[in-house]
Amino acid sequence: MTASVAAPARAAVVGSGVMGAGIAHVLAAGGAQVTLYDPDAEVLPHAITRIEEMAKRLGQDRGWIPERLATTSDLAQAVEGASIVIEAGPELLGVKQGIFRELTELVPAAAVLASNTSAIPIREIAAGLPLAGRILGTHFWHPPQLVPLVEVVKSDATEDQSVDWTIALLEACGMRPVRISADVPGFVGNRLQHALKREAIALVAAGVCDAETLDTVVKAGFGLRLGILGPLEQADLGGLDLTYKIHSVVMPALDNTPVPHPYLREKVERGEVGAKVGKGFREWEPGEAEKLRATVDDFLVEAASRRHQSPSSDD
Repeated sequence: MTASVAAPARAAVVGSGVMGAGIAHVLAAGGAQVTLYDPDAEVLPHAITRIEEMAKRLGQDRGWIPERLATTSDLAQAVEGASIVIEAGPELLGVKQGIFRELTELVPAAAVLASNTSAIPIREIAAGLPLAGRILGTHFWHPPQLVPLVEVVKSDATEDQSVDWTIALLEACGMRPVRISADVPGFVGNRLQHALKREAIALVAAGVCDAETLDTVVKAGFGLRLGILGPLEQADLGGLDLTYKIHSVVMPALDNTPVPHPYLREKVERGEVGAKVGKGFREWEPGEAEKLRATVDDFLVEAASRRHQSPSSDD
């Protein structure tokens, strides 16, 4: 196996939910021959419908769907001849371990086995399994067709050539893969995202501000530049001496609760679990969450369409 993808890859995606269907869309639109698997045959047509609808929104020629995307509820058939198999099942360690145990008995000898887990260390999923050198993480972000990042996670046992090949494949499909060299819980993106959430929850719990104010501070403040300027780029531009001075004041005051914050636990215990029940950190009126989701979706579709329309270096 080499780092180049000289011929169209054959891929299998295990799980046809929102993430699995999205991953299948990305790979097939990018030129791979893809089989989308789900043990429940009745849900597969719905997954294809979602893919068709998203392709239409993105202005893609949908001829690749029947040409390069197949479905099956037979796992052995799904992985036959596959050069990569991506698991997109529930975010439960036991479920993922069971899927990988089955996959190691079915996949071709040289296939890469990848998990779309967003937080579970790859070494835990691969524990006790053969083929550890070809097991890695491919953490796509929701929804995969609209968010280009994929964290390619290497465990201590993963062979470099498996990582290199996977990155080359994802780049060929128009994604933005990054190499994560340490198999830590949450990888990079979710560690950053949930570090921010921990401080956000602590500020609201302490009465510093309400949830609406906190979200406004992020969206109307530093959040505006995060899409173009990363935090370490910003530190370099502003000067590390300034960052050091700010850290000297702020760091001792930041929340460092090593478990889910008590305020979050209390809300969950009271059943205040968010928009789906009308109350979380804030109150949600009927239809309000759906409207916000549509706004976010429209924003991401517009951004993705701009990326797809940008001239490539090959043009």
